[in-house]
Amino acid sequence: MNEPDATAGQELQQLRAELARSQQQVAGMAAAQEEFLRAVSHDLRAPLRHVTSYGMLVREMLGDLPPEVVQAPGVQEALGFLATMDQSARRMGLMIDGLLALVRASRAPLHLQPVPLGSAIAQARAALVAAEDGRAVDWRVDAALPTLQADPVLLQELLVQLLGNALKFTRPVAQPCITVQTDAAPAGQAAFTVQDNGVGFDPARAGSLFGVFQRLHREAEFDGVGTGLALCRAIAQRHGAQISATAVPDGGCTVRVAWPAASAA
Repeated sequence: MNEPDATAGQELQQLRAELARSQQQVAGMAAAQEEFLRAVSHDLRAPLRHVTSYGMLVREMLGDLPPEVVQAPGVQEALGFLATMDQSARRMGLMIDGLLALVRASRAPLHLQPVPLGSAIAQARAALVAAEDGRAVDWRVDAALPTLQADPVLLQELLVQLLGNALKFTRPVAQPCITVQTDAAPAGQAAFTVQDNGVGFDPARAGSLFGVFQRLHREAEFDGVGTGLALCRAIAQRHGAQISATAVPDGGCTVRVAWPAASAA
């Protein structure tokens, strides 16, 4: 073997060694994620179940006391502490659920296929009937929405989150209106927007909107733990898509999703 061939052979061996190390690192990361899932699914839920269960037992024990004792200021204060403890434990359970959904969305195999966005929107609306809470919501859905190359299950999760947010943040509005329409996009992309006339948010805080556990409104005003839009971003990124949001305080919010015509997943 001459010198150039020997050099090429050494470089090939080095590349193979680097590839093997990279594969080993990926396998290690996958194992770590599996361990995380096990811990979150089981180990963290057990103490939460204990907190809620034993809190309920303490409330029952206090409730069995004579009425004049139950109405005493100290007992009423203790009952208030128990209610706060129960609420916090349940909130932590929802946060765990949100983390699990994020991890699963980032790990789930993609089964890409053409999905008509109009049909997917209709399915998401059907899943959110209870969230409308009997309100007369003015839905304005573009009849010419594009067909996306997407995993139908993950796309459905994204749409349920987006439309669910629009429903939630239009609750204080007398005449809620939610619009889904095609948006202009460069060649190779298909874009659509979900717009509502709800409470909006401070545009200066838009940068943190898609972070995990990020909330732009107080829990007393709107429920949720701040994982829905983080899940939307994770699903979009799996498909090589981009998601962004703009808003005006008390003037509504517009979420824009730009989807690649040929998924980069």
